[in-house]
Amino acid sequence: MRKSRFVYALVLLMSFFMLLGCGQSEQPKAESESKAAYIKLGGSSTLAPVIAKCADDFTEHYKTWNNVDAKFAEEPIVLFVSTGGSGFGVKSALDGTVDIGLVSREIKDTEKEKMPNGKIIKLGSDALTIAVNPQNPVVRVKPNLTTEEVKQIFAGEIKTWKDLDANLPERPIVLAIRDLGGGASQVFDELVMKGTPVAKEAQQLPSMGALAGKVAENVDAIGYVSVGLVKQNEGKISVLKIDEVEPTTENIASGEYKIARPLLLVTKEQPDEKQQIFIDYLLSEKGLTVVEELGFIPPAK
Repeated sequence: MRKSRFVYALVLLMSFFMLLGCGQSEQPKAESESKAAYIKLGGSSTLAPVIAKCADDFTEHYKTWNNVDAKFAEEPIVLFVSTGGSGFGVKSALDGTVDIGLVSREIKDTEKEKMPNGKIIKLGSDALTIAVNPQNPVVRVKPNLTTEEVKQIFAGEIKTWKDLDANLPERPIVLAIRDLGGGASQVFDELVMKGTPVAKEAQQLPSMGALAGKVAENVDAIGYVSVGLVKQNEGKISVLKIDEVEPTTENIASGEYKIARPLLLVTKEQPDEKQQIFIDYLLSEKGLTVVEELGFIPPAK
């Protein structure tokens, strides 16, 4: 089931760019009619699987827009979901590449200034866990790290596991991080690194799924993996406490676990009627159930 969701999102992404390419050759009237028939969402690779699953459920249930509301034409419901990182989500919402941006970090003041008539909608919360392979002896020997130790590891000051603890093997630590376009990299820099550069030898991964995969496959890897991806890969990834606090749902929701971030939908302008209907669906019990099922924390009621 999980595999089909990602295939679905990939098909949507490929179709999205094919449609954009074809649309340029159409007449203005056809372009306008076509644009009204579909909604484009894109950005955060952490949030995209939630949106893709909801889009799948929404489309399967209603099939055509007239089934949503009789005043709409009998047009197929088409929801395109693409990834590219939170930076892409904001930029694409601002330049009109997508109708709704998907963002897994706070929106900067400079970005808010460019969307005075838009919306910023919180769909839930996520946390960045400090994740390792379950076979790594650090899980047993040193299951709690301080924020300063995490910073030193990712800065490259602590280079081997033995440097971290004398009872650990003298093997190089493999650093796994998100690329700079991802919201996770910005959140980690602000809350943990605080401006200290990450080591040059760190491996930059193009998505949160790829980062989680690197940790799951490499016994010496350590990375900041979304709590949702940890839950989706149960048994394949272990997480460490930070300053004696576990990244549990309760600790994230209360703010006790500090490396947390919001999951947001953003629009440059007020959403049109169909866009608002899908946003309302995402915020409904059905939508928020998917948020929770994929390991994230729905907004407080």
